[in-house]
Parts: sequence; structure tokens; C-alpha cells
Amino acid sequence: MPELKNLMISVSGVRGIIGDGLTPEVALHFAQAYGSQFGPGRIVVGRDSRVTGELVKYAVWAGLLSTGCDVVDIGMATTPTTAMATERAENAGGIIITASHNPREWNALKLLARDGLFLSPEAGAEILERVRQQDFRFVAWDKVGRVIPHPAAAKEHLDAVAGLELVDVDLIRKRRFRVVADPCNGAGGTILPQLFDRLGCEAFFLNLEPHGRFPRSPEPLAANLGELCAAVTAHGADLGIAVDPDVDRLALVSNRGIPLGEEYTLGLATDFVLSHTPGEVAVNASTSLVIDDIAARYGSRVHRTPVGEIHVATKARTTGAVIAGEGNGGVIYPALHLGRDAIVGIALVLQSLAEKEKSLAELQSDLPQYVMVKDKIALPFDADAKAMVARLIQKHAGDKVDLTDGLKFLYDHAWVHIRASNTEPIIRVIAEARSEEEARRRVDALKQEFASLQ
Repeated sequence: MPELKNLMISVSGVRGIIGDGLTPEVALHFAQAYGSQFGPGRIVVGRDSRVTGELVKYAVWAGLLSTGCDVVDIGMATTPTTAMATERAENAGGIIITASHNPREWNALKLLARDGLFLSPEAGAEILERVRQQDFRFVAWDKVGRVIPHPAAAKEHLDAVAGLELVDVDLIRKRRFRVVADPCNGAGGTILPQLFDRLGCEAFFLNLEPHGRFPRSPEPLAANLGELCAAVTAHGADLGIAVDPDVDRLALVSNRGIPLGEEYTLGLATDFVLSHTPGEVAVNASTSLVIDDIAARYGSRVHRTPVGEIHVATKARTTGAVIAGEGNGGVIYPALHLGRDAIVGIALVLQSLAEKEKSLAELQSDLPQYVMVKDKIALPFDADAKAMVARLIQKHAGDKVDLTDGLKFLYDHAWVHIRASNTEPIIRVIAEARSEEEARRRVDALKQEFASLQ
């Protein structure tokens, strides 16, 4: 059995640095465990553009085939494309090979259930236990699975987005939007040109080739989008678009060349959807108060969950939410599917621009204005981040705090939140307020209090 160290194992799957934690053997065993749990049957496998994608892909294929599963090979594909392919009735599950926003030396297996959602914590724990116990259900040579190419997954994804009731392709095409897009040499390079062609956009691209050698930090934070901002201004574009390597997060740059911040991606989508179809909203505990203020406009209720797409998606399903997501740019539109999807996020934003005949800067200025400060505390791989946060929670046991995920202090039009990351060996400290000064002050104070307890 491979040693399971220097790995992040969570509701998001298993991820690590290739050669220092995530090895071909680890990938093989997780795929064998997954195939033993969900097979035999057809398992969709897609990967992003990372340099190590082929290496991990073949290990995953071997693990699935050895347990009698057929591999539905959709090639290089986005996370939402893979999730939507997994939802098809003939398929029994799906694995996405991507480390999402992590640096290029990382890779990961994101494990999906038959319905296209990430595994529940309970199902994920069962997979991990199979790996630890080497509890694999191998088949004889004549029952080994086969590889089934399925190159149409991206087209099926785009067809579904274009067919949505709220998306009027003809109206968007009439506007001939000028768009600058930066997929950061990730999987977005395989689908964004097709999307913009279908929507009649005049598109300019930065870092388009999907070779996986990311030219900047792949997380689409405002601080990483300087080149995109300059290009929007240079091209006189209506907006700029940045996605992470697996295209489940979307960040926007206004027509003025100013990044809106990821939180306003979901804010714009929420305002547009609720204006047409009022209903429930589901978001995570670190998502902006912008969502609460928008929901109040339409008499809608906001449900908050722990951070992690599966938590939000499950809450969206149980509440019948009409819009959901995470404030990191992850738009979930349940009318399409219950997964974060930058492609549908782009379509909804362009539809809103086309209908309201306003600029992106004007649409954003119409929303409530908050400032969010995101910080983090780096830890070694073997640190117990949750236990460290638990000590802070214990200190405030008698206080009025939100324990939905980690520890969150609520104030008048402000909050500060500390929690262990699901995807990196860090503790996240995030605050939001009406001013950057207040948000930064609350982050610094909480970091200082946390440090005093360690």
C-alpha cells in the first residue's frame, strides 16, 4: 500500500504534488477503490491540461479497467463538462483529473457520484477506507473493462447551456460583445472559443493553448489578472473573463479594465436569475453578503452551508434553489446541473448585459457594495488544521458565533471567518465589510488571536 502522506483528502477528492505525495500508485489505488465501489459500469474520465494529466490518467484508467469498469474517455475537458457527462443515465460515475486552482505541480482526482455531484463525505470515507485496507474487487482477464472514446462531451455541454430558457442566444449574438478571455493555459482553451463562437462574440484570448504550464497563479483572483485588465482596455472590450484550469470558477473584468472580484460573479448571476425566477438561494459560509442583500430585494431566502461544492449542491437540491454557488466565482445554476460551472456563468452574465443594455461596470455598481479581504496561514502537510481551529472555537464557546464551518463572527454589515482549507495545507481567514480598512483590521485581529493560541 502506498503511504498516504503529503496529500489533501477531503470532500473534494484527493490531491497532492506529483512526486511528493500524489504518485501513480496512489492514483491507481484510489481508482481501484472507486471502481470497486461504483462498478462495474461506465465511468466518465476527463482531465484538465496539466503536464502530469496523462500520467495520472493512465493510472486511473488501469485502476478502473482492472475492476471491470468501462472508461468513457472524454479527453481534455472541464470539470462541469465531465460532471454533466457523468449525469447521463448510461454512466455509473465519473472521475475528474484536476487540481483546480492549485499550482501546476499539483494534480488530483475529483470523484463524482452517479448523479454528477461530488461524493458525499460518507461515500468519500468509504473510498478512503478501501484504499487503506486494499479492499479492491478485481475481475478476471475476460471481464476487464474497455475504453470508450466520447469526443462529443463539450458540444453536449454547450448545447445544454444554449438551450436554457433564460439564455436567448439570438439576443446575445445581436450584441456582438467584444470579450477578452484568459483560460490560463488550462482546459478552458478547449471550450471557450466554441462558446464565444456560438454566442456571436468577438473574442480575444490570452494564454489560450491548453499545455498546462500556467504563466501565473492559476487562481482567478484580482491580483493575478493584471494582463487581462490591460488587454480589456487595449481592445476596448465589453468585459474580460478569467477561469481556473478546470473552468468551474469565473472571474470578471469590467469594460473599464477593473476586476470585479470573484464574489461579484455570483452576485451578478444571482441578481439576473432572481429577477426572472424568484426562489431559494444556496451558498457557502464564506460567500459575500451581496447575496443576502440581493435575495432580500426579491423576497428570497438564503441558505448557507459549509464550504465545498457538494454541501452547496446538496442544499440547493433539498431546498429547490433556483441559483446557488460559492463566492470564489463558482456559479451553480440548478436548471442546468448542480455543479459549479463557469460556462453557464458566462452565458448568464452575457444574457444580463444583453437584456439590460448596460455595461458590466454599471451592472456591478447597481449591486450592494462590499469589500472582501482573503488571507491564509500556511501549514506543513502533517498539521491538523481543524484541531488548530477547534482551539479557537473552544475559546469562544460562550459567544454568539456561527459554527457552520470553522468559526465565523457576524457584525453589522460585516463578518470574519476562519476555517481549515479542504484543498491546501492552509487555514483560510476571510473578512468582509463596507471598507477594505475594516475588513483588513478584522482579518489581522483574528490571525493574531489564532497565533496566540498555538
